[in-house]
Amino acid sequence: MIGHDVAMRFLFVGDSMTVGKAGDFTWRYRMWQHLEATLGDGGYAITGPRTGLYDTEANAPLSHAYGDAAFPASARRHLAGWGEGWLHMAPVIADTVTAARADVLLVSLGLIDLGFYTDSAQTAANARDFITAARTANPRIKLVLLPVIPNVRAESDGPFAAECDRFNALLAEAVADLDTPASPVLLTEHPAGYDIHTDTYDGTHPGPTGEHKLAGAFADAMHRAWGVGGPYAGALATAGH
Repeated sequence: MIGHDVAMRFLFVGDSMTVGKAGDFTWRYRMWQHLEATLGDGGYAITGPRTGLYDTEANAPLSHAYGDAAFPASARRHLAGWGEGWLHMAPVIADTVTAARADVLLVSLGLIDLGFYTDSAQTAANARDFITAARTANPRIKLVLLPVIPNVRAESDGPFAAECDRFNALLAEAVADLDTPASPVLLTEHPAGYDIHTDTYDGTHPGPTGEHKLAGAFADAMHRAWGVGGPYAGALATAGH
């Protein structure tokens, strides 16, 4: 136990790839299925202040039309937003961790920062600020970070591609610097076999197979490093279901 009413309280933190849009299953849903299969019967909870999906017509996170309507409301919780990055999440993560009583942060951020807001050095600095802030709320917080997956823009924009690579190197340095026994920080591997042309629907946002691969990257990192759950067994052959 980590001091709460369940063994681990997970908080998803991310941008548009994590919040998803109306009609998506989301990789959060795939992770919920994995957690149910490996940590069910009160062994975990999903927490966070938000539950919605992005509604493209309203340009706001107003939708609750998940790909599986049976996705439980309690498992839809998150801290993710369309167009939000490390820049936006660092100032709010301490209060969110406190309110959500989060134990484990599963974080996918950075692409939107590099694309619109900050260069690689400032983005990495914001990531460090995020980790520091989360620890002020829970000194034993665990964090799992996904490296930036360059999107289709990187194929035609060399400087942007270089910034993505540079940020990932700086993020790895931050993880090495900030990882502690009391508050471990993991960097996942690049999702195995992830192809932006087949695993996304627009060169950026994950489709069903991409959702499984993102969830698998987080699940496998936690299992290898901490013995949490088990190896990811999401069936890619039935990813659309």
